[in-house]
Amino acid sequence: MKDRRWFTVGGVAALLLSGLAVATPRTAKRGSSPFVQTDGNSFTVNGSKFRYVGTNSYWLPVLNTEQDIWNTLGNISAIGAKVVRVWAFNDVATTPSNGTWFQLVQNGTVSINDGPNGLQKLDTVVQMAQQHGLYVTLTLTNNWYPSASNSTGSSLQSRGGTTEVTLPRNYLSNDYGNRSVVGGMDLYVHQFGLQYHDQFYTDQTILNAFQNFTSQVVSRYVNSPAIFSWELANDPRCGSTFPTSGSCTTETITEWHATMAQYIRSIDPNHLISSGTQGFMCTDCPKLYPLSPTPTPQPSPAPGSKKRSGPVTTEQLLRVSTGEAAKLAGKLKEDGIRVRGRWTATATRRQQAPEVGSASDGSYGVDSQDIMNIPDINFGTFQLFPDQDSYAPNDPSLSSYQNVVNSGVDWITNQAQSANAVGKPLVMTSIWFADFVPFNMTIAPYASDTSYGVTNQQQTDAYSTWLNTSVSLNLAGMIQYQWGQQNLTAEAGTVISPGVTGITLSSRQVTSSSQSSDTTGYTPNDGYSAISNQNDITGVMSQIVLVISNNEAPNNSD
Repeated sequence: MKDRRWFTVGGVAALLLSGLAVATPRTAKRGSSPFVQTDGNSFTVNGSKFRYVGTNSYWLPVLNTEQDIWNTLGNISAIGAKVVRVWAFNDVATTPSNGTWFQLVQNGTVSINDGPNGLQKLDTVVQMAQQHGLYVTLTLTNNWYPSASNSTGSSLQSRGGTTEVTLPRNYLSNDYGNRSVVGGMDLYVHQFGLQYHDQFYTDQTILNAFQNFTSQVVSRYVNSPAIFSWELANDPRCGSTFPTSGSCTTETITEWHATMAQYIRSIDPNHLISSGTQGFMCTDCPKLYPLSPTPTPQPSPAPGSKKRSGPVTTEQLLRVSTGEAAKLAGKLKEDGIRVRGRWTATATRRQQAPEVGSASDGSYGVDSQDIMNIPDINFGTFQLFPDQDSYAPNDPSLSSYQNVVNSGVDWITNQAQSANAVGKPLVMTSIWFADFVPFNMTIAPYASDTSYGVTNQQQTDAYSTWLNTSVSLNLAGMIQYQWGQQNLTAEAGTVISPGVTGITLSSRQVTSSSQSSDTTGYTPNDGYSAISNQNDITGVMSQIVLVISNNEAPNNSD
């Protein structure tokens, strides 16, 4: 252990606060900067093209020991991943007796926790990531919340789910608020006495509070080359815990992005800024940042070269993909496989007239291309969760599994075309395909029901198809959702608590949620952890790393 290069929390905090936050921001010469930059639809660092595979570990700052953080980051780095996406927020309405929290939002006031169980934990993650040659994308808030109705833990399900087993605060990805109230954006709405989710985007008092927290986080790392980008929010949209006011539109969400991006840019001239949306589109919505001027007609491209794309049209969104993905073997015999509690389209539904679904009609209040074209937004983002959203019409001649795979290919293709039209890099910030564990659960209630979910092999095959499609379409980054880790230090009253270990690898059953003598545990898991299929999934990730290795970034560690 004598060569270990990490520091105590206090030491990291002192280093960061003295060497990062206080130092005068500097902007390196373009093309030779240690900070990640953009060049057309690519990223660069230190003058070299940077294309990457990464993973999501929203829970890194809440692990109980520095050794656990160090080991987790080391394992991520070992497969060739270069970027880890982490929650940089952890808001509460009442101060918890233990565990990690970053900000108290209570009765219209806010207070930042800069102590050892506060932002100093985030300092540790950033510093250790840099030492492992990893970059960190820091997400500043979340659209979602847990649906817990009690004060002792979080429901296993959210977005309308029922309480089955309680889990510690911070176990689920959307449980980074106060478990007895709500979290993320709606914690602000609730604690400032308002009633509509979209008031988070429009109320000036809330905006001031969120900008105060944002400035505290962003200013800590202005000069840290370990930061890949600032992500404004995870999956921002018009609705969530509280209802929408009815006046929220795509322009509401786009304007908020423009305001926040400009604010961050005024603090930090060095790092990239992105949205964090799922990539929802709206071809017919009014644009605050239209593509202008319209690209002039160009001669046919030379063989093997890429032609700049125009805006995605409604007709393209209705297209059914029948390319290479249609050849992928998938043998679920049921007419409509049930994915995370909902059924995919049956043959009768598939033969109805095609429609542009909710992911592309503006009903979520998100126009990702308009957001991407904001001057201070440096690259586009989208997510691929075919168990949550429908991306394309189904082909009645194909199996349900093959249709899901093909719809993912279509979604990636349309996102790439949209980004090409804007002329900025594109990152798939989350990608996953359901097996037998519903979203925000850690048990497999349908594991004996073969009509639910997909097998590990189908999951791996689909994952490989989507990542290879992303590579062929020149996506600049691909981030798996989410990393899983075992043998973590368990401490009573924390997110990694004795007896709360999520899924057992052999039986896929949740272990007891009562206190026990266990000394180790699993990372938090909202149903998308790769632990049950980790070897195959990380194998696919490593293969993609090899494919893009010629463009791999230099090691950014000291």
